Amino acid sequence: MRLAAGGPSGGQDLNQQVKAEMVGLLPRLRRFAYGLTGSLDDGDDLTQAACEKALRSLEQFTPGTRLDSWMYRIAQNLWIDRRRSQQAQREQSMAPADMESLATADAAREMDRRLDLADVRREVALLPDDQRAVLLLVSVEGCGYRQAAEILEIPIGTVMSRLARARLALGRALTEQKELPETARKQP
Repeated sequence: MRLAAGGPSGGQDLNQQVKAEMVGLLPRLRRFAYGLTGSLDDGDDLTQAACEKALRSLEQFTPGTRLDSWMYRIAQNLWIDRRRSQQAQREQSMAPADMESLATADAAREMDRRLDLADVRREVALLPDDQRAVLLLVSVEGCGYRQAAEILEIPIGTVMSRLARARLALGRALTEQKELPETARKQP
């Protein structure tokens, strides 16, 4: 996803090329934003804000570099700024409207799958911000360690240690969650 410098018409062609590439990045950027915020609405807001900022700052994009890394970094910086201003961490919960869509032929199995996914999302939301960002980039977005390090502007060793701590914490929390009786489980 590296964009090369344009030809004779230069900047105008590059701007159009960048905008076209941004459209292709939207599903991945939205998924990343949703993972950071824990909410579809907040994720969509973050995605929109990141795109707006990127479009306003196109002259800062360096041709020949990865557009996806640049966009992920913009989204993460916006999210960090919002988190700092809010100073409150929200837990992920399943909305009642989402529960209605679970009426399938095998509703019990589907419900268990959704509850397990809700448990994972809730526990990911409880991870420290730095660990959550690394976990999402590597495990959800499929970024390599080097690319995640570039996006987050941290050493690759830090990516590896944060990822290891995040996976360990997530594994412990989910194991503890499974060992609890159903009535004692954390409520969203």
